[in-house]
Amino acid sequence: MQATDQSERAVYWGTGRRKTSIARVRLVPGSGQLVINKRPGDDYLQFNPAYLNATKAPLEVLGLENAYDVLVNVKGGGLTGQADAIRLGVARALCELDPENRKPLKVEGYLTRDPRAKERRKYGLKKARKAPQFSKR
Repeated sequence: MQATDQSERAVYWGTGRRKTSIARVRLVPGSGQLVINKRPGDDYLQFNPAYLNATKAPLEVLGLENAYDVLVNVKGGGLTGQADAIRLGVARALCELDPENRKPLKVEGYLTRDPRAKERRKYGLKKARKAPQFSKR
């Protein structure tokens, strides 16, 4: 009896990071809605198809785009970093849902965290690598 209660309210969590963006993703059985920071996903991502496709790509690989609602809390960075963070969070939540999902997601590269981030500024320079203008005289 308890196992069915848990499966009815099954919630799967995944955390995604990219640059300075952090996305906490919940997968809940539903109709395929995307809600980001309590707003519809297409509204939050400014109706940009590239961002929307990126966030839903892991679900499409497994054919689950209409099986789960994706509820996201995301902060930091810009829309590109946030969309990629959401994609990683969705992929990790799908791995928690069923360990068999790991292989197809890994092949597509959706479980790889992109380590690139802004390089810190060094003293004596204007930016991370940009030196002040040099004049011999």
